Amino acid sequence: MIIGVPKEIKNNENRVGLTPANVKEYVKRGHTVYVQSTAGEGSGFTDNEYIEAGAQILPTIEATYEAAEMIVKVKEPIEPEYNLIKENQLLFTYFHFASYEPLTKAMIERKAICLAYETVEKADRSLPLLVPMSEVAGRMSIQEGAKYLEKPMKGRGILLGGVPGVQPAKVLILGGGVVGTQAAKMAAGLGADVTIMDISLQRLRYLDDVMPANVNTMMSNEYNIRKLIQTHDLIVGAVLIPGAKAPHLVTRDMLKDMRPGTVLVDVAVDQGGCIETCKPTTHQDPIYIIDDVVHYCVANMPGAVPYTSTIALNNATLPYGLQLAEKGWKKACQENEELKKGLNIIGGDVVYKGVSEAFDLPYHNVENYLN
Repeated sequence: MIIGVPKEIKNNENRVGLTPANVKEYVKRGHTVYVQSTAGEGSGFTDNEYIEAGAQILPTIEATYEAAEMIVKVKEPIEPEYNLIKENQLLFTYFHFASYEPLTKAMIERKAICLAYETVEKADRSLPLLVPMSEVAGRMSIQEGAKYLEKPMKGRGILLGGVPGVQPAKVLILGGGVVGTQAAKMAAGLGADVTIMDISLQRLRYLDDVMPANVNTMMSNEYNIRKLIQTHDLIVGAVLIPGAKAPHLVTRDMLKDMRPGTVLVDVAVDQGGCIETCKPTTHQDPIYIIDDVVHYCVANMPGAVPYTSTIALNNATLPYGLQLAEKGWKKACQENEELKKGLNIIGGDVVYKGVSEAFDLPYHNVENYLN
């Protein structure tokens, strides 16, 4: 198969779809890999490293899309890329369709095969291609939250871990999945007073067992959230419903109950956000303030640490990408249920329920396309 790796053009997105190490794995198996010139520079990989790994370098993004049967990216295509995508071209990347209708409609129009990292799902309901970036984003949510709690950043002016004689900051984490767990670990390690909420009692029991003493667990419901937001300094939204929009757990009217300088970090922003006043921001302009509450809503948080993020993502995507390249998307998805669940749009038809429901689009059973 011919694989194309374009340079990411989303604001401050420095990750890349394939590392030189993973390019070598494709080339070893007889596949052709085209990499757009300088695609890996943001992550610390030079064109020469890709050439040594067996890739061919193409000068432009247009040439890369034109040459490839399968495009391997990190972030969803943005508007300048829409018209570069060919009918029946396989795109293997993050899409988060349910949060952005124009992208969904553009991919339907282009009649591409859209296989989304974030909906590839194992039998135990875990999301293997979302986990590495969730781990990065969860840890970063505390790093960024701590920074924006500083007074020059318009925060409350509180040190996350406190010092002897001064109480630490209070951190509230909404969601006990991968993001929430990593956020709680980081916040606890820095000495904060942490509360993590979830709707699963089984998950809360597990977290109560494995977390240090400065992490408390609490059932997530509106009453408890309204109570805790009044006293917490950093609130992290870490809620995910695979392939669908996140529910609003923090509503607009709740902001008035928060103290000035409270910081909200919504890691769920690329799925619509679990904080109602959330809107996507960029690393270039990461925050805005409503009712004296600081909102940090960067939609590609792991893009700020591209070396770590790219390698972590590539470690997870390689086995799936090789199956797609070796067998073609139809056979690979017939034989691998996990990959099948990654299919969102096929030839102009929506085959993932969360996407069809988000925009009231016709739903088509994926099985009809795999025969």
